[in-house]
Amino acid sequence: MNPSDKNKLKSYTRRATLLSGGMLLLSSALVGRMYYLQVTSRSQYELLADRNRISMRLLAPKRGEILDRFGRPIATSTTDYRVNVIPEETKELQETLKTLGEYIPISDRDNQRITKAAAKQRSFLPISVANNLDWETFSNVNVNMPDLPGIQPDVGTSRYYPERELAAHLVGYVGSVSEEELTGDPLLELPEFKIGKNGIEKVLDDKLRGSAGNTKVEVNVLGRVIRELSRQDSIPGDVTSLTIDLEIQKFAANRVHDESAAIVVMNIHSGELLAVASTPSFDPNDFHNGISQKKWDGLRGDIRKPLINKAVSGQYSPGSTFKMMVALAGLEEGIITADDTKYCNSQYRIGNRIAHCWNKNGHGRINVVQALAQSCDVYFYDLALEVGIDKIHDMAARFGLGNRFDIGIMSEAKGINPNEEWKLGAQGVRWQGGDTANAGIGQGFVSTTPLQLVVMAARLVNGGKSVQPKIFLDDNEPKTVVPDIGINPAHLRTVLQGMDDVYNHPRGTAFPYRIRNKDYKLGGKTGTTQVRRISVAERQEGVRKNEEKEWIERDHALFVGYGPVENPKYAVSVLVEHGGGGSSVASPVARDVLEYILDKEKADTEIGSTV
Repeated sequence: MNPSDKNKLKSYTRRATLLSGGMLLLSSALVGRMYYLQVTSRSQYELLADRNRISMRLLAPKRGEILDRFGRPIATSTTDYRVNVIPEETKELQETLKTLGEYIPISDRDNQRITKAAAKQRSFLPISVANNLDWETFSNVNVNMPDLPGIQPDVGTSRYYPERELAAHLVGYVGSVSEEELTGDPLLELPEFKIGKNGIEKVLDDKLRGSAGNTKVEVNVLGRVIRELSRQDSIPGDVTSLTIDLEIQKFAANRVHDESAAIVVMNIHSGELLAVASTPSFDPNDFHNGISQKKWDGLRGDIRKPLINKAVSGQYSPGSTFKMMVALAGLEEGIITADDTKYCNSQYRIGNRIAHCWNKNGHGRINVVQALAQSCDVYFYDLALEVGIDKIHDMAARFGLGNRFDIGIMSEAKGINPNEEWKLGAQGVRWQGGDTANAGIGQGFVSTTPLQLVVMAARLVNGGKSVQPKIFLDDNEPKTVVPDIGINPAHLRTVLQGMDDVYNHPRGTAFPYRIRNKDYKLGGKTGTTQVRRISVAERQEGVRKNEEKEWIERDHALFVGYGPVENPKYAVSVLVEHGGGGSSVASPVARDVLEYILDKEKADTEIGSTV
C-alpha cells in the first residue's frame, strides 16, 4: 500500500471513529433521557397521564330537611324530573327544540337562554331545558326519545316547601349561587346547586348543605365520559327540627290571613316558640328557580309588605301593652303600692300641652290594678313622670325589650328601649318630661317587636324567670335552671291581677271578647297605638273612627295574652297593622289562638289516656 492510500485509510478511520463516538454519545443521551422519563420521573408522568385520562366529578348532596316539632316537613327535597339537551348530539339544535316543544312548553326566553349557552360552552356538555316536570310529561319525553336526538332526561332533587306561605318568613328559601357568593368551594359551581338565600335556610346553610361526593370517570381527550371507575356517595345535609307546631302555626296564620299582622306563641317555661306567623306571606317555591319579574314586583309593591317578617323584623310602639313595665317599676321603687290611687278626669297637663286619656269621660279614682284593667292613660302619664325614664328603661330591659335574642331567625330587630342617654346619643338633644309621659303609655320613642312582647309576657306570668325564646328543637340539650329576674312576687301578682281583669272584669278593656263556657280563663293586656299624631283641631272636631280613616292612617292593634290564668303555660303576642283597637281587633285573635291551643292540648291528653 502506497503512502497516499495509507493516509486516506487513516483519515477514514478517524472520521469513522468520530462519527461512531458521536452516535454513541447521542445514543447514551437518548437512553439516559428515556431512563429519566421512564424510571426516575415515572411516578410524576404517570400521575400527569392519569389526570389526562381520569376525571373527578362532584356529586351534589341532598339538602337536609327542616321539620316541625312533630317531624312534619316544612322544607324538604323532592324528586326533580328534568330534561337537558346535548347540542353535539342533535342534528340541528333549533329543530330538536321545536320537536321537544310538542311535549314541553319552551318559551322564547328559554329558547334564547339555551341557544346562548350552546354558543358559549363546549358542545358535548348538557344544557338545562326544563325542571320540575310532572311524571306524565317526563314519561312522554322518554317514550318519544327516538324522535328527540340530543335530548337527555335526568332525575335529580329539588327543594320543596309543602306548606308554601305558611312558614315562609321563618324558613326562607334557596336560590342559585351568585358570583359574589362563590368561595372557591367547587360544590358551589355545580349548575343546579342551590344555597340558602333567606331565613333558616341561610342561617343554617352550611349544616343543611351536606358534603359533596365524587365519581371517578374515564374520559377521552375531548372530556366525554367513557365509563365510571369508582364512586363515593355524597352525605346529605343535617335534618333540623324546629319548635314550631305546624297546626298552631296554620291556625294562627289563617286567623289573620286577610290582615297585615303578626302572631307569636311561646311556652312560658321552656321558651319554645310554637308559632311565628306573619301575614301576608309569599310562596318560597317561587324563588327556587328564579321568581318572575311580575310576581316580584307584586310582592315589593304590596302595601302590606309580604316580604317582611313582622313578627321579628317589624318595630312598633307597644302602646298600652308597655304599661306593665311602668307599673312594675313604680311598685319596685316603692313609689306606689297596690292600693294607692290616682285620679283621672281624662286630661293631664304636661308642660304647655294637654295629654288625653282614651276615655273622654275619665276613669275617676283608680289603683294600679284597675288602671291596667281599664288601660287608663292619665294614671300612667303621672306614674311614669314619678318613676323616671331610666328606671322604666331598666325594668323593660329585664323583660327583654330593646334586646336581640339572636336565636337563629334572620333580620331580628332590636327595637328601642329609650332613656336619657339614648336620646342624647341618637338625636343630640336632652330628654324631656313629655318624652317620659309618652313612654309611660308605650308611645313616643319606645318601639318593640312582637317577639319581644311575647317574651315580656312570658316572663311576667312564669314567676319572673328570664326565659329565652328558642326556635330549634334539641331533645339532647341539657336542662338548665332559668335565672330569676329578681322581681318581688307580690308585685308580679299585682300586675297579673290587672291582666286577669282585662279579660275577666266587667270594666276590663277586653271583657266583651273573653272566653265563655270554658273551665279556664285567659289574661292579657290590650294596646292601641296611633300611627300619626292627632292635632288639637282634629280632637275638637271629633276624632274619626278607625273604620272611617284610610287604611294606612288607622291605629295599630296589639295584645299580649296568656293562658290559662291558673297555672299558665302559654303566652301570645298579636299585632294587626292598621287594625284599629287592641281590644276589639287584637284581643279576639289572641283569645282564639290560646283557646285553640288549650283545647287541642286537652283533646290530645284525653286521646293519650285512652290508648
